[in-house]
Amino acid sequence: MQTLPTPPTTSDPSSQTFVDTTIQRRKTRPVQVGNVTIGGGAPVVVQSMINEDTLDIEGSVAAIRRLHEIGCEIVRVTVPSLAHAYALKDIKQKLAETYQAVPLVADVHHNGMKIALEVAKHVDKVRINPGLYVFEKPKGDRTEYSQAEFDEIGAKIRETLEPLVISLRDQGKAMRIGVNHGSLAERMLFTYGDTPEGMVESAIEFLQICESLNFHNLVISLKASRVPVMVAAYRLMVKRMDELGMNYPLHLGVTEAGDGEYGRIKSTAGLAPLLADGIGDTIRVSITEAPEKEIPVCYSILQALGLRKTMVEYVACPSCGRTLFNLEEVLHKVREATKHLTGLDIAVMGCIVNGPGEMADADYGYVGKQPGYISLYRGREEIKKVPEDQGVTELINLIKADGRWVDP
Repeated sequence: MQTLPTPPTTSDPSSQTFVDTTIQRRKTRPVQVGNVTIGGGAPVVVQSMINEDTLDIEGSVAAIRRLHEIGCEIVRVTVPSLAHAYALKDIKQKLAETYQAVPLVADVHHNGMKIALEVAKHVDKVRINPGLYVFEKPKGDRTEYSQAEFDEIGAKIRETLEPLVISLRDQGKAMRIGVNHGSLAERMLFTYGDTPEGMVESAIEFLQICESLNFHNLVISLKASRVPVMVAAYRLMVKRMDELGMNYPLHLGVTEAGDGEYGRIKSTAGLAPLLADGIGDTIRVSITEAPEKEIPVCYSILQALGLRKTMVEYVACPSCGRTLFNLEEVLHKVREATKHLTGLDIAVMGCIVNGPGEMADADYGYVGKQPGYISLYRGREEIKKVPEDQGVTELINLIKADGRWVDP
């Protein structure tokens, strides 16, 4: 007869091995954007982008303020022309006069140098797209790129980028090198293909120009609308930076994720595995809805991973035949009563089987123990049993008694 191994009987915690579940974030250099720090161990920064035409001063100011008031820490605006660049001076001034300074990023694509040099005077960070910053006219009959052609365009990029780098460097401002999978330069496509490698090498080319000019206030992004491409590009970027001794912070995002439930799931599918591995210092969720809808998604992702604590964490079982009350309805009531609080974990559990054990890490628990009654817990300790119709009120009273309640 087979003899089974005897399990250890000690209950001494010092003799047990525990797995550290805290995400160990990749060490990156700090980059200052206005009064917000990206990287350097700072909390993962949440950002978004307004939809308004930047020439609409009043509309842009209002849109920036709406985003900032709900927790967007950095706001991006598009700058397609010099007129838009000049408008940003007025936007920044109006914000300071009517609200407060908000860290602003200017999005510069085509005809980059003139626009970027002007807008660099008025914003905290300039985002450029390496695939579009210097226009490469495609040749329909091209079959290859010679090294001479490759180097010639590389020299033109350096010539065009250098004045912007010097301007930002001397002003103590930042740049995002924002590569997009859908707009890689033609020579990168011919050299590396439509691949994460092409995205990474495009970013590296611009990084090395900046470093040669002693400019290091840089953030990198490698966005794609396909999650596997995006994830692979960021992982490869980290590998290449490690090889080159670089430690720049990364801006994560799945571009053009769509709308509704799928857009949120798609963004989460791209961001979560990277963040869980400690990769990423700032994020944007790009969904085809009002920008304000992006912010709760960002914070929910960060909270689920334990990277930011900005709302109540609700723990609730999925309900089953043992459940002693309408779990969905009660969870809704508890959430509505407490959703304005921050820093708490509240568990709503349908029965004693899933009660104290499953909610052991929660600050407060609401558990069905017998029909018509619920038990309230503080941590693992049962505090009182009350009629079900008084449950939410008594939960609030318990939180108040502990001094952890604030009025909405």
